[in-house]
Amino acid sequence: LLCLLVLSLAWLGPAWGDSEGSEGSEEDGEVVAEEEDEEDEEDEVLSDELEEEDGVLVLHKYNFPRALREHRLLLVEFYAPWCGHCQRLAPEFARAAVTLRNESEAVRLGKVDATAQADLRAEFGIDAYPTLKLFRDGNRTHPVAYTGRMDAEGIVRWMQRRAGPSATLLQDADTAAAFVGAQDRAVVGFFKDLRGEAAQAFYEVAGELVDMVFGVAEADELFEAYGLSADTVCLFKKATPSTHWLVLWQFDEGRTDFPVDPARGLDVAELTRLLRVHSLELVMEFSNETSSQIFDAKIPHHMLLFLNKSAAEQLALRDDFRTAASAFRGEVLFVVVDVNGYGDTVLPFFGLKPDDAPTLRFIKMENNRKYQMDEDAFSATAVRSFVQAVLDGKVKPQLLSAEPPEDWDTRPVKVLVGKTFEQVAFDETKNVFVKFYAPWCSHCKEMAPAWEELGERYKDHEDIVIAEMDATANELENITINGYPTLHYFPAGPGRKMVEYRSARDVETFSKFLENGGKLPEEPEEPPVVSKVP
Repeated sequence: LLCLLVLSLAWLGPAWGDSEGSEGSEEDGEVVAEEEDEEDEEDEVLSDELEEEDGVLVLHKYNFPRALREHRLLLVEFYAPWCGHCQRLAPEFARAAVTLRNESEAVRLGKVDATAQADLRAEFGIDAYPTLKLFRDGNRTHPVAYTGRMDAEGIVRWMQRRAGPSATLLQDADTAAAFVGAQDRAVVGFFKDLRGEAAQAFYEVAGELVDMVFGVAEADELFEAYGLSADTVCLFKKATPSTHWLVLWQFDEGRTDFPVDPARGLDVAELTRLLRVHSLELVMEFSNETSSQIFDAKIPHHMLLFLNKSAAEQLALRDDFRTAASAFRGEVLFVVVDVNGYGDTVLPFFGLKPDDAPTLRFIKMENNRKYQMDEDAFSATAVRSFVQAVLDGKVKPQLLSAEPPEDWDTRPVKVLVGKTFEQVAFDETKNVFVKFYAPWCSHCKEMAPAWEELGERYKDHEDIVIAEMDATANELENITINGYPTLHYFPAGPGRKMVEYRSARDVETFSKFLENGGKLPEEPEEPPVVSKVP
C-alpha cells in the first residue's frame, strides 16, 4: 500500500503543477537556467582586472575591491549612460584622470555605470547622476562626497589638495613673508597648538577651498611679527594694479583677520563662507572664470549692472557702482555683466536684450526674485538707497511674463504665462494639472510626449485642465520653481490649494492621479504634500 501511495503521489505531482500552469513552470526553469548561465558567463568575463578607458578605471563589483587596495585616493563617478550631465562631464573627467595618473599612481579616477551595477548603486546610496565619491586608503564604508568644480582643472585641484598637505608649515618670518608675497591671495592660520581642534578645523577648510593657498604657523616669532596674541586666521590680498577692464586695483584690503573665538572655537562652515566672501573683489565681472566664485560664495543677494563695455559712457557707470558696493560687503555681491560678452548667456533669465543696457537688477538668490531699479539714476547714492530699500522690503519684485500665444486655450495642453496663470490655475470649477518646465531641460524634453498624450486624453473633460508653463520666461509671486520639470496639481474648489506631484512620469500614472482626485490609489496612508498659495 505504501508503494502504491508513493507511486500515486509521483504521478499526481505534475498534475498539481499543471493547475498552476506547467508551461509557466517550464519557462521559469528555462529563465533560471539562462540566468545562471548568464551569471557564469559574467563571472568569466568580469574579473578583478583593472581596465582603463581614456585614463579612467572602469569599475564594477568584481574589481572594485582591488581598485581600493591599489590606489590610496580613488575618486569614483557613478553615472548613467543616458544622463546628459554625465555625458558633458565625461571629457573633463577623462582629462583630469590622465593628469592625475601621470603625476602619481596612488591618485586615480574611476567610473561605475550605476544602471548596470545595482549592488554598488545600492551600497553607496546613489540616487542622482552623476554622483562623485572619494575613497581614501581603501576605506569602503565612509566615502567623502565630492565638493569641487565639475571641470578638469577643478577636479585636479581638489584631488591634489587631498593628496598632499592642505596647508604649508611656515617656520619663520622670512618663510612666511615669502609665502604671502608670492600669492595674490593667501590664507595663514596662526595657532598656538597645531594639534588642537581649531587647527584641525583650519586644515579641513584648506582641503575644501582649493582655489586658495593655505599656510599654518605656531612659532612665537610669527605671532609677534604679525601683531597677534591669540589664534587667528589671516587672509592676505595683494593690492596690485589690475589689467582687467573692470577695476583699476585687484583688491581693496591688504589683510583681513578672523580671530578664533575661545569659547566656540573655529566653525568650519562659517570660516569657509567668510574666506569665500572676502577673497572676492568688491565688484566682480561675470565670466566663465568667475562664475563658480560668484555662486560658491553663497552671498544671499546680488546687485547686477548690465552694460556694454565697448561703450565708454557705459563703462563710466562702474565707478559709482563700485562706490555703492562697499557698504554691503558680505550681504550683497555687486556684479558687472557685459551684455555682449559672456554675460549674454544670462540675459534671457532676466528678460533682457543687449539693447536694454545699461540697466540695473537686484536678485534674491534664495527664490530668484528680481527687482528693477529706475534707469535714470545710476549714482552711488541712488544705488545704495535702492539696495537698502529692497533689503527692507519696500520694493516689489519684477515678475517676468511672456505674451500668451493666440491659441493658448484651444490646444490639448493649455499654454500658461505669468499673466494668465492665476485665472486658470485657481479656477474653482476646474482641476488643473500644470507642468513647469525649462526649454533646455533634457528631462522635460523626455517627458514632453507623455504630457501631450495626457492633454489629448483629457481635452474633452469639462473639469480637468492639462497645462504647462515655461518657468524660465514666467514668474509667479507666491510659487517658486526650484527644479525642472516640476508638476503641481491645483484642485477645484475654494482655498487656493496646491498638491505637488512626486510619482512616476508616465501617462498611466498621471491618469490614475487625476482620476483619484490628486492622489495615487496605491500611495501609503500619509497624505500628499498640500499647501495653500497666498
